Amino acid sequence: MITVAPTGAESRKSDVPALPVTLEELVRTARDCEAVGASVIHVHLRDDAAEPTLDLGRLTEAVAALRAETGLIVQLSSGGAVTDPEEDRLRVLEAGPDMASCTMGTVNFGDDVFLNRWAFVVELHTRMQDRGIVPEYEIFDLGQLATLRRLLDRHGLPAGGHVHVDLVMGVPGGMPGTVAALAACEAALRDLPEGTTFSATGIGRASLPVLLASLAAGGHLRVGMEDTVTYAKGQPVESNAQLVARASGFARLAQRPPMTADDARALLGIKHV
Repeated sequence: MITVAPTGAESRKSDVPALPVTLEELVRTARDCEAVGASVIHVHLRDDAAEPTLDLGRLTEAVAALRAETGLIVQLSSGGAVTDPEEDRLRVLEAGPDMASCTMGTVNFGDDVFLNRWAFVVELHTRMQDRGIVPEYEIFDLGQLATLRRLLDRHGLPAGGHVHVDLVMGVPGGMPGTVAALAACEAALRDLPEGTTFSATGIGRASLPVLLASLAAGGHLRVGMEDTVTYAKGQPVESNAQLVARASGFARLAQRPPMTADDARALLGIKHV
């Protein structure tokens, strides 16, 4: 299963001209990435000035457009930008995505702090249960897997009944993007419900080592310009589809060809809308 994260909240359009920031650019990117192997799209939106936004109207419009133009699973970020207030992050669910991210703890994020209080995590998890939205539990450090175990023990399995985590590796302040760190997480995943699956995201120069380690360990992949804007040393990324195509190529070499969106829905317990 390949997830594409095409935009994020960190890079500026002025610095990364290929970054998709309008709805038209996002939909075109989604179509291109689906064609080369993506089955999930992780969505951050920008406003008319290309600044990060959690505007509910824009989110609802984006979900509808992506469903109309692609078969991809639409996963909205509930993280937004590190400055977004909790109520705005919870309101993301009202846009009715297939999935949403649920980060399992607070982490230093470069020079900033990405705040995820326990009470907020519980509220996000239970609101997704109520709405039938499947979470992707985002893990920035090893201890957050123990927090996820605590969450599931106290508040039950997610909508769809399947637990899926994304290991975010290489953020300054979080776990490193190394094979050793991924192996430690894989061991800790055994304490989660049977059948739990994981994907892995390598940030910046960690993107390729994490991709290869995840494939070798039986994990899934997330790539995209949210996570890296460099294809190789000194070579800017041309498009998100370029990153998805590379991930698809490696997956086929590993004899684990990319899943279709329908197969990914079946894996994650997502119902067709």
